[in-house]
Amino acid sequence: MSHTLHPLRKQRLHRSELAVPASNMAMVQKAADSAADYVFLDLEDAVAPPEKEQARKNAIIALNEIDWAGKGKTVSVRINGLDTHYMYRDVVDVMEQAGNRVHTLLVPKVGVPADLYMVDAMVTQIEMAKGYETRVGLEALIETAIGMANVEEIAKFGATQCWRLEAMHFGVADYSASLRARTVNIGGLNPNYPGDQWHSAISRMVIACRAYGLRAIDGPFGDFSDPEGYKDGARRAAALGCEGKWAIHPSQIALANEVFSPTEAEVTKARRIVEALREAEAQGKGAASLDGKMIDAASEKMANNVIAVADAIAAAGGK
Repeated sequence: MSHTLHPLRKQRLHRSELAVPASNMAMVQKAADSAADYVFLDLEDAVAPPEKEQARKNAIIALNEIDWAGKGKTVSVRINGLDTHYMYRDVVDVMEQAGNRVHTLLVPKVGVPADLYMVDAMVTQIEMAKGYETRVGLEALIETAIGMANVEEIAKFGATQCWRLEAMHFGVADYSASLRARTVNIGGLNPNYPGDQWHSAISRMVIACRAYGLRAIDGPFGDFSDPEGYKDGARRAAALGCEGKWAIHPSQIALANEVFSPTEAEVTKARRIVEALREAEAQGKGAASLDGKMIDAASEKMANNVIAVADAIAAAGGK
């Protein structure tokens, strides 16, 4: 193992993340009462330009009037991109009026580390000026060619210079557009491509995340009338190391929670692995046999990943 290690920056239960346009207060209230682990109030793509200002006001009201933490939710706000004139007011208004209530800001279309530096600097100044005792995290949405080209540098910046960065998300729709990929699907398989078109991109982002202590989250699946397609996409993301996926419709929340929750059998097996290795260790052995298979220190690390998620789910009420 290298002497250079970056442990997980911030542990949060993050199986399902419900995207909600902040322009629709009825949907925001339903999101607060949903089974999603995470909710982001969207000020960006889901909000038309004439509604941006009201959506921002709605988000601030929702942050202040809803007990998100009491409902077992992490609440985030997706601000507008740095290439727009909405972004600075999103950060200033949300932070000044609800900066002690929001958990993270989701920064869209992050292309270079300096994008995060700008948001980090603004948030830090506002927290200092307002005297907040809480600290807001940042999450980076990787959804452009330049963002993916710099994904390792962005993750490294988070590990070494921007302690607020907690996670990266893969935004497949804008990423497809940025690459000029011949597809109009959002997250589904492309019939003209032999396999998963986004396997390489998600894998690269996950590697960057895990190298530098960040959570890795898969983005949207557009066809909410295709639950099996959603679950297939979630399983592929989980197999690559993602720990959660967006839900753009309430019906997708349960699907994400199901896929990204270890089964009872998996948790039992993980605990047996740890127990068997403790027994072997007491006997001076570095490996053991369980159910006819060799297990060792690497097996324990994999088992502990399963146990950590199971414990987080139990702490959240076992949903």
